[in-house]
Amino acid sequence: MMRRWLAPLALLFWATALSAQDEPDPRLVRAADEVALAYVVTGDSEVDAASEAGLRGLSQVLTARTTVEPGEPIGIDPEQDDLSLLAFLYWPVTEAQAPPSPQAYVRLNHFLRSGGMILFDTRDGDIAGLGGPDGAAALQALAAPLDIPPLAPVPADHVLTRSFYLLRDFPGRYQGREIWAEAPPADAQAAEGVPFRNLNDGVSPVIIGGNAWAEAWAVDENGLPMFSIGSGFEGERQREMTYRFGVNLIMYVLTGNYKSDQVHVPALLERLRQEEVVQ
Repeated sequence: MMRRWLAPLALLFWATALSAQDEPDPRLVRAADEVALAYVVTGDSEVDAASEAGLRGLSQVLTARTTVEPGEPIGIDPEQDDLSLLAFLYWPVTEAQAPPSPQAYVRLNHFLRSGGMILFDTRDGDIAGLGGPDGAAALQALAAPLDIPPLAPVPADHVLTRSFYLLRDFPGRYQGREIWAEAPPADAQAAEGVPFRNLNDGVSPVIIGGNAWAEAWAVDENGLPMFSIGSGFEGERQREMTYRFGVNLIMYVLTGNYKSDQVHVPALLERLRQEEVVQ
């Protein structure tokens, strides 16, 4: 069943959370009201600008193609911002990034346990050897204090592959690298006649990859791409697929395993038809 609900119930929850605060941050009130996408501010001006531009580009695509119409992206500082008003955080990993304080990790872990999701992007998926960063060590240091479940590469029948578009992989500015999410239960099986397993009852609290998604989604004030991807038709096709991954990701965050449940509908309808014949 659906674990996440869109505007009406989400706003009711946010309003309840806000009522417990004496002076709610108007930026966060606005972000909650507009279902704005959020990113973690790293302190690196170029990376932060790319995050903002990337979430702006993805928000525009969501508005054009779905019923989700996010407001302007918002930069988040886990040291002081109330994460309970958010559902999604894009976290670009940088080597120079200082780890959060213990108090910030308390906020982050509460965010994850309450149904929020963090997309960690190490931005090091440059398999062509163009000199990108190596974010593995930095990610390990940042994520160690977080309450993260066991992870595994996203399988071909994960909800992320079909929450809006049907996808086989999840490219960004780079492609060809696996992305990781909460590991499925060892006994997960598909129902008879259903091609997908019900892998997790809800949304993975983290997605980890290195494909530089924000750079792939980023647009300038005129709506033009800010970073190159590949060349010619293949590059533009890859950019389109990055947007499709972004749409799938946000729909997955907002609706959970609702799409996983939907694959059971044909079997249920067939059973009802058979019962009608018997009656």
